[in-house]
Amino acid sequence: MTERIVTLLKADPRVSDYRINTMSRISYELFFVHRDLETVRSTETTETRVTVFSAHNGKLGDATFQVYSSYTDETIRSKIEEALAKAELVDNEPYALPENETGHFASDSNMRELALPELGAAIADAVFAADCYENGSINALEVFVYRDTVRVLNSRGIDKSEVKYLAMAEAIPTWNTAEESVELYECHNFTELDREAIRAEIDSKMREVRDRSLAKKPEEPIACRVLLAAPELREVFESIAYNLTFAGQYQQSNAYQVGDAIQKDPTGDRLSLTVRGKMKGSISSAAFDEDGFTARDRQIIENGVAKACFGSVRFASYVGAEPTGALRCMEVATGTVSREELAREPYFRCASMSGVQVDVYNDYLGGEVRLGYYFDGMREIPLTGISISGKLSEALASMRLSERETVYKSYKGPDFAVFEGVEIV
Repeated sequence: MTERIVTLLKADPRVSDYRINTMSRISYELFFVHRDLETVRSTETTETRVTVFSAHNGKLGDATFQVYSSYTDETIRSKIEEALAKAELVDNEPYALPENETGHFASDSNMRELALPELGAAIADAVFAADCYENGSINALEVFVYRDTVRVLNSRGIDKSEVKYLAMAEAIPTWNTAEESVELYECHNFTELDREAIRAEIDSKMREVRDRSLAKKPEEPIACRVLLAAPELREVFESIAYNLTFAGQYQQSNAYQVGDAIQKDPTGDRLSLTVRGKMKGSISSAAFDEDGFTARDRQIIENGVAKACFGSVRFASYVGAEPTGALRCMEVATGTVSREELAREPYFRCASMSGVQVDVYNDYLGGEVRLGYYFDGMREIPLTGISISGKLSEALASMRLSERETVYKSYKGPDFAVFEGVEIV
């Protein structure tokens, strides 16, 4: 199919350049109701996206369309003509596409050591190992295991491919009491087979769904440190990182400039953040971006100060900088707080939020907490019906980072952070 598309693109003189992105996926899927395996499904699919570039009147336009295996040559020609018509209406500043690089990047995931059916069975066993509570159960489980081959080819000699492994476990932990039944949806994504880590993740959700049945709104106001875990920290630090991009610099929309203090008058741990392409354990890891540009890691924040920007070939060209590629992962340096130190004073731990709200322009950090735990010095008490609210700048200045590291989606860094001055309302 790719060869056919290239031949048709080259035959049209109006195509200045082109890029073809393909993603071939082999999947193995298991569907359980309680512990009963009801459906097994295996599929092979390929998604092909074609981008055509049109140089016109000193500008460069582009448009993208999908190609399906059923398309005839005539259909593809028609799609190329439609895309060219759209591209000629786009007046971007010209830039040079990546060129003259080829390569194949093999996955280093331990998932490659097992066949997909074996992986699926191992993941299901690990999930059900957490189904061990008298009043709790996993009502449903769906396991998806993928082997993806990503390829980028363009008109300037780029031809790169990468094999990736990804797994997803979607579970419905349920807790039953005489008064009610409480359910929780959990979607756990990972790229390494770690049976104990899978069991521990589902076990934590079993305990959360139990505690949701016990949680109550606090009778009196709470004032103490606020603890955010990896899912929320990812949102906080991504919001900061994506205000240090070449695209934002070109569009004059970045909230931060190189040299700015991200943490003003810090009293806690200093923030150091590196954006990466490949990152072991991350579902966003990629050796190259959709342009085919090989990722170049870059530290953008060092000791609380903005050090550099990052971004794609296009926007790097516009601002006269060296590109890094469109990096999707970030690594935050760990800090100094141990679990033992954390337990010396009361804190409020946000376990499940409807979504943390981060506004770097209006200096805001907050959100609704569906389940939290107040540690009173002796034990954690489950609470609900609470929100947190504070100034982002003050939270960052006081931030203490965990000394223990974790990986969550596109984030690698401290598994929790402690903030002062965030209100619990």
